[in-house]
Amino acid sequence: MKEWLQYAVAWSAVKTLDLLPRPIARSIAAVGTRLLLLARPKLRKTAEFNLRLAFPDWTDAQRRGVMRKMTRHLGWMAAEFARFPKYTRENIEQVVILDGHENFLAGQSRGKGVLYLTGHIGAWELSSFAHGLYGYPLHYMARPLDNEPLDRLVNHYRGLSGNRPIFKNESARVMLNVLKEAGTIGILADQNTMPEEGAFVDFFGTPACTTTGIARVALHTDAAVVPGYAYWDENLRKYRLRFEPPVELVRTGDAERDVLENTRRFTKVIEEIIRKHPEQWVWVHARWKNRPRGEPPLYDFL
Repeated sequence: MKEWLQYAVAWSAVKTLDLLPRPIARSIAAVGTRLLLLARPKLRKTAEFNLRLAFPDWTDAQRRGVMRKMTRHLGWMAAEFARFPKYTRENIEQVVILDGHENFLAGQSRGKGVLYLTGHIGAWELSSFAHGLYGYPLHYMARPLDNEPLDRLVNHYRGLSGNRPIFKNESARVMLNVLKEAGTIGILADQNTMPEEGAFVDFFGTPACTTTGIARVALHTDAAVVPGYAYWDENLRKYRLRFEPPVELVRTGDAERDVLENTRRFTKVIEEIIRKHPEQWVWVHARWKNRPRGEPPLYDFL
């Protein structure tokens, strides 16, 4: 009963936002996100802590400003997600424009597949969705939601532009097959990872447990690693789907050293993107939750 009640609430919210004019839907979703953050003090404390850790020289006013804008961007993305059925190849340029797309095409031209390196930046759901509408659908790494009906709804919407999920229990085999066929795989690489699945590398000057899977797959397949992210351009009043040049892999012949060094490189790329658009990253995530052995926890309030 609880599962279906959660689904009903989410379904109603999505359908309501879809029916409203886009500016109104975005405004309402932004207010809803702000209320949600107020109702979840641990999320707010996490964001405050993360911003102090990442930007120790900032004033409290600067951090509060970033949190306000982050909340707005999360709401806006929820509204954009609800409107996925309305977006087509003919109208997507009214919402998202391509920027640096030659970098993606350069990676694709290698013929070994593309690992689309991204994070929870700007409108990350919209970035891969829009790229699919532009004619470049991808497979995306996904963890199934605990709520099965809601999980089906989310993946149905994501798939409207041709994108397809790769779930954790099938990831290795499917990833290799997709890359063998010169396909594209989108991977969010900016979240806390279990120590057995990652390595500790510097992120804003503090070690953070980070997935090594991207480096392992890239080194094994020689797939191009192309950073991509959709950020809101305030002047243009649209999202820019920006692609950076492919990240050149380090190959020394020492397998584990190469995995660690390339993971550092990928993490540095994501950090640099966040530094450009700090108000568009999800600071409410406990990115530094897992610690190297022997270190005390950083989030003593969780």
